[in-house]
Amino acid sequence: MSPLATHALLRSPSPALTECQLLHLPRGRLDFATALRQHQAYAAALAEAGVAVTTLPAEAHLPDAVFVEDTAVLLDEVAILCRPGTPSRVAEVTLIRPAVAFLRTVGAIQAPGTLEGGDVLRVGRTLFVGRSTRTNPEGIRQLRALVAPHRYEVTEVAVRGALHLKTGITAPAPGLMVANPAWIDLAAFRPFEVVPVPADEPWGANVLPLNDLVLVAAAAPRTAALLRDRGLEVRLVDISELQKAEAGLTCLSLVYRERTGPSHTTAL
Repeated sequence: MSPLATHALLRSPSPALTECQLLHLPRGRLDFATALRQHQAYAAALAEAGVAVTTLPAEAHLPDAVFVEDTAVLLDEVAILCRPGTPSRVAEVTLIRPAVAFLRTVGAIQAPGTLEGGDVLRVGRTLFVGRSTRTNPEGIRQLRALVAPHRYEVTEVAVRGALHLKTGITAPAPGLMVANPAWIDLAAFRPFEVVPVPADEPWGANVLPLNDLVLVAAAAPRTAALLRDRGLEVRLVDISELQKAEAGLTCLSLVYRERTGPSHTTAL
């Protein structure tokens, strides 16, 4: 797991969210007003977990910009600007850069590499990185080079049938993973206790640990019960309308620990 979270960057949903990229779900009716209310309730849940929330303005012409996690990987020592695997999302990285550069020294993934933050799961000094339709081997190679000076190990994980690695596996507590085994190659996670999600809650593995609280999607109450059985404090958060856009709890925020000191920009 990451250190205690103090802050989070969010971006308000665009009215163009109905035109978002979809990979595994059919396009259905998405009610923007409901999605906006759910996003606001999500921000409130982060605040109640002790996280200071900054919500950036919506970008009217960028339907997927609300999924801010995909634009950067925020570590304690450095921020890595991503390069999305979908060309329509590249502009999101330019927009997030000033906010991220204010917080951390910045590195960046360059073409032909692609990397999306939803494919990066930090557990201590290890970054598990999904090789998915959005993150390619060159992007993983560049990430490994950028974080090596900060003593992070990068472990590649095959993703099948899911948008991102964290769609199918997250770390709600030290030594514990919750996963959808149908979507993730679990070989890299043998040292951990892995809790499989119930078959009727395939999206339940995307949970968001925040300090002493774990946020779980309201659509996955049985997954929540499994985590409560392991002594975790769980809060259900309704993101059902956002899930129609293949959203998960992690992808709606960039969570980080505040630190002091100067920042500057570097590139691979």
